[in-house]
Amino acid sequence: MAEELKRILHVDDDEDIRAIVQLALEVVDSFELLQCASGKEALEKASEFRPQLILLDVMMPCMSGQTLASELAKEEPLQHVPVVFVTAKAEAEFTEQLLAEGATAVITKPFDPMTLGSEIKSIWDESKR
Repeated sequence: MAEELKRILHVDDDEDIRAIVQLALEVVDSFELLQCASGKEALEKASEFRPQLILLDVMMPCMSGQTLASELAKEEPLQHVPVVFVTAKAEAEFTEQLLAEGATAVITKPFDPMTLGSEIKSIWDESKR
């Protein structure tokens, strides 16, 4: 049986999205969540938090989600942590590009906060098979 998902790192520059994700993942689904408003903040805190899954916004100022994912993957404890991108850019080609670059999954905004946790659990379970 796969290890249970408990700790998620969420990085998004949008305060409203962070609030919705916090409500969805901490309150509704009882995950331990570390939220960061920037790639720089995530790079400072991620290794110590040791997330089991990383949830990244794609379009952020200063550092894109893709750049952040590749920087995080350079850190020993994070090298094999599944990365799920969250993006409003819903084109199939873009999703395919993210997956080809190593993303485990892509969730399109707007997402349903009430089902976000179960969607992430499904992605987690699938990634452990």
